[in-house]
Amino acid sequence: MYNRKLLGKRIKELRKSRGLTQDALAETVGIDSKHLSRIECGVNFPSLDLLCKIADVLKVEPFVLFQTMHLKNKSELIYAINNILESQPEEKLRIFYRLLIDIAL
Repeated sequence: MYNRKLLGKRIKELRKSRGLTQDALAETVGIDSKHLSRIECGVNFPSLDLLCKIADVLKVEPFVLFQTMHLKNKSELIYAINNILESQPEEKLRIFYRLLIDIAL
């Protein structure tokens, strides 16, 4: 089963990036703001219909709501990054390294 907390964090992230309050998003999709709060906290899991309405208001495709890897904890991120890096040829690793150094400095 998909992690409700990550979905809720993603919805909250996208809502805030669009400058919407919980009240505004909830009203637009036709639910109570308390229900939206419980979704964002990971207590409730929205129906497919509601997910589509939320995605529409946030101006994203529904699958974008499930792109949550960047919201995982540090150890999970490091593990995932290492898995990606291990499968790359040396030439790409050098590019990744340069990008990482540019970002980190």
